[in-house]
Amino acid sequence: MPAAVLWDMDGTLVDTEPYWMAAEFDLVEANGGVWTEEFAHELVGNALEVSAQIIIDRSGIDLSVAEVVDGLIGQVVARVRQEIPWRPGARELLAELTGLGVPSALVTMSWRSLADAVVTTLPEGSFAVLVTGDEVVHGKPHPEPYLTAARRLGVEPGDCVAIEDSPTGVRSATAAGVPTLAVPHIVPIPQIAGSMRIGSLVGVTAADLTALTGAAPAVP
Repeated sequence: MPAAVLWDMDGTLVDTEPYWMAAEFDLVEANGGVWTEEFAHELVGNALEVSAQIIIDRSGIDLSVAEVVDGLIGQVVARVRQEIPWRPGARELLAELTGLGVPSALVTMSWRSLADAVVTTLPEGSFAVLVTGDEVVHGKPHPEPYLTAARRLGVEPGDCVAIEDSPTGVRSATAAGVPTLAVPHIVPIPQIAGSMRIGSLVGVTAADLTALTGAAPAVP
């Protein structure tokens, strides 16, 4: 078993990427800008401040980064409180890990308000640690979020397994030295050293995690 499992949230644990994209279109159009699906796909996995600046640059809307972030977060939290769209197999694997005593950390570029809205619906103790985008200096693809999670758990990054759905997230985890399971969803993930791609978490068990990531191409 891994020493811990470090989970991405949006697109990995919960299928909230459509919520984010809808919020982007709403915010941009309400402020007289133009947004496209191609632009939206550029944002998947990014730190929120980075995404906000891209939205401003691409759409031409006259808002600050803070105003864009607040507008997006507010919409997505409201949607999550109405319905949480869990990704296939994610809750089952998380529950098995909890039952086995393998700690999990949530490592997300969403802010604490959204992470709390998701985590509070899960059984107590599902996540031992939360690392959110408003709590780190450098967001993904920088390794800081994953290094922070491992440090807070008191484990070595190389003894953990990360689960991610975006190239940005996979690069963050592998840069931190965490063997990574890449589960593409909205955007494709290229082959990245230190990661192994699979199509879904359905049927994946705790015992599978180390074997799957152990087959990943080695980091140069």
